[in-house]
Order: sequence, then C-alpha cells, then structure tokens
Amino acid sequence: MLYKDDFLSYLRFEKRYSPHTVASYDNDLKQYHAFCEHTGVLNFELDSALIRLWIVSMLEEGVTSRSVNRKLSTLKTFSRYLIRQGVISVNPLNKVLKPKVSKRIPAFVDEEKLNHFLDNYEFGDDFTGIRNQLIIELLYQTGMRRSELIGLRTGSVNLSEGLILVLGKRNKERLIPINNDLRRRLKDFLALRNEAFPSLANDSLLLTSKGQTLYPKMVYRIITDFLAMVTTLEKKSPHVLRHSFATHLLNRGADLNAIKELLGHANLSATQVYTHNTFEKLKDIYKQAHPRAT
Repeated sequence: MLYKDDFLSYLRFEKRYSPHTVASYDNDLKQYHAFCEHTGVLNFELDSALIRLWIVSMLEEGVTSRSVNRKLSTLKTFSRYLIRQGVISVNPLNKVLKPKVSKRIPAFVDEEKLNHFLDNYEFGDDFTGIRNQLIIELLYQTGMRRSELIGLRTGSVNLSEGLILVLGKRNKERLIPINNDLRRRLKDFLALRNEAFPSLANDSLLLTSKGQTLYPKMVYRIITDFLAMVTTLEKKSPHVLRHSFATHLLNRGADLNAIKELLGHANLSATQVYTHNTFEKLKDIYKQAHPRAT
C-alpha cells in the first residue's frame, strides 16, 4: 500500500504516538485495504462511495458504531497526510457521515464497597502480595492508565514531596499527588524491591517475581481477579479503577477541571462523561428523599 509506511513513520516519530496507537492505525488501514480487494478494487483507493460500503459492511458484521468511527478517523487522518504530501487534493471522508454512537456511561465500583475491601482484604506479606496491592492502590488512588502504571520508573516517585511523575499519551508528563498511606506503601515496596533484586539494572518500578517489567496481560489479570471479589460488574478491567477514581472524586465535589488534569485528558469533553454517573446518583437520591418523587 503506497505511502502507508511513510504515514506510520510520521505518526511514530513526528506525532510521537505510542506503538499501540500506531499498530491500531496500521490494522485499520489493512482492514480497509482488504475490503477494497474483496469488492474487486485491486488497488487501495480512498473513495467516499467505497468507504460508505465499508461502513455498511462493518455494521452488518456487528462492529459497533464506536469502533467504526475510530476506523473512519484513521482514514481521515491518512487522507489529511496524503493531502499534505500532494497525493490527493480533497479528503473523501468529508462526504461520509459517521454512524451515531449512543453515549456510554463508564462502569465504576461502589465507593464504600471498594474501600471496605481494600481496608480488610489480606493480599499477603510476600513480594507478590505487596506488589499486587500496590498496583490496585496506584490505579485507584491516582487514576492512571495501565500503560502509565507499567511505564513507572523508580525515579518517577518523589516520596518527600508526595508526587508521582506519570508519562501519559503522546509522551505528555503530569504530576499526581499521593496521600500519606500510599507514600508509606511505596516506601515499603521500594525497600522490598531493593532487597529482592539488589543488583537489578531494570529501573521499572513494578516488577514480576523474576525482576522483569510488568506486562499488560499480567496487570489485567491481577485487576480482574481483584474486581471479581468486589463487584458484579460485567466489565472488569484496569480502566474500571480509573473510572472509579474519577467518579468518586466528582461525587465528593471535586472540580471537573482538576479531575481532567489528574486523568491527563487533552480536553474537558473527555472528562465530562463522568458527570452522567453523578447525575444518575442525584436522581436516585431524589427518588429516595423527596416526598413527591414517586
């Protein structure tokens, strides 16, 4: 496919997108190319009519509107790149309507139930137990993403100031405050880490039992096993703890802009989705408390 490799290099080195994001763009372009060939168009062709057919095909196969729109966004970004390179003059996506997406309310764990469990569950006093508890506490108390957690280094933690330096999307750094309890947990874990791996060159903060950097599937398994004991939510993932962090802050009156900065969102609209959870809670309170609510 002409210009695809150059486009992916542009995303990787100039836009500084993460390897995961670049791989998603690559996969979307390959899927559209395969659809072109399936319909008899041997060469990759950015044509609005063909793109509409691709949309219909994906929706008929059960692909969600949200996923379809993400793939269309990939084509639109690629088209903009081709325009800048002088390959095409008009973006074909300008004539393509995106399928409507129903607003998805983030899943979160009940605050009282989550904190009661964290206060009373015995994770164990060995390296694995202490590390697993720290993983859960970090995700819930800071709202960081799984990739950000894995990317933490020993130098990311400033115990004296009570701050953690997080490297977010597009290599954007942000500082997240931590409370005294989490500060103590980090201090104890660092001492245990140094004792278990005294001459380790790897400076990743969180390690496997063999001294290697944590990997995404391992974090996912740790969190899903934990959440299975705490909630009956169908969706159980590290992101649920991020959603819980934001929702619990908002329910306790935190400023939306402050939550935006803590989460590392690029704009406020991404953070505003949590107001729907708060609104649902307010409706429940109203129904329970107001004498004429029923």
